[in-house]
Amino acid sequence: MVIQLQEALSQVKVLKGLLPICAHCKAIRDCRGDWRQLESYISEHSEAKFSHGLCPICLKEHYPEYCKE
Repeated sequence: MVIQLQEALSQVKVLKGLLPICAHCKAIRDCRGDWRQLESYISEHSEAKFSHGLCPICLKEHYPEYCKE
């Protein structure tokens, strides 16, 4: 049990502190003041991987031709 907990803890990487984010496009301002895509910033500062899709609200707003009413 202890070994499993140590293994799990070794895989945890935490982002902390203030993270400036654009309220509109969700870009993140890094420590140099550059604005970067959220996915790029998080991938660089953690071990997270991203896959992309569309939520139902965005699908309806941006691609209404693919929505079933």
